[in-house]
Order: sequence, then structure tokens, then C-alpha cells
Amino acid sequence: QVQLAESGGGLVQAGGSLRLSCAASGRTFSTYTIGWFRQAPGKEREFVATIRWNGGSTLYADSVKGRFTISRDNAKNMAYLQMNTLKAEDTAVYYCAASFNVRASSTWEFNYWGQGTQVTVSS
Repeated sequence: QVQLAESGGGLVQAGGSLRLSCAASGRTFSTYTIGWFRQAPGKEREFVATIRWNGGSTLYADSVKGRFTISRDNAKNMAYLQMNTLKAEDTAVYYCAASFNVRASSTWEFNYWGQGTQVTVSS
């Protein structure tokens, strides 16, 4: 019921910042929990952050807490991931995803996925 497309990835220096965007199409965007995940080469896809439909509840992986901020603008059908104080270990393909489950935080709970955007952090 929703299609997602990430953008904003690129190459940044360690300690720098990057803002990822997730554009959604579909008439029920505002009802979905939105998540950000990432996958590094040779690694499992891992949870980064989620935000519920009303923006009032967010979750973050311990590895990014205090550095990353997830947000959404339902009127614009957009979600964002602001990434600050980037580290080399943040290098990965980043995906946005949508779930009907308001408590979703695991990969298997998300039904719709974007194609991913590459983030590379140089040390």
C-alpha cells in the first residue's frame, strides 16, 4: 500500500553529518510505522531507528542513540534520518521501511522497503 524511495546517501568524513530522506507514495502513509535499517558488506541487516505514525514515539539502536534522529512529515509523505558525528562503522546501505505494526522494530515486522542508499564514512 506504500512505495518508498531513499535518497541523500554519499561519502562523508568521520565526524561529519548526513541527512537521509525517504519519499513515500500511497494514500495511507500516515498510518505506518517507519523504520530505518542498514546493512554493511558481509553483515546482517540491522535496526537503526523507528518512528510511529504520529511521531510521538521513537526507538534507536544503541549504536546510534544520541547521534541519529528520525523524523517524519506526514503531510509531505516524507521521513528522514539525520545522522551526526558519523563514524566509519556507520558505513552501510541504508533502507527505509514501513510497517502496519505500531510497535514494529524488527526487520521481519516491516512489509514495505525502499531500494536503499549508500552511506560511506571515511576515517
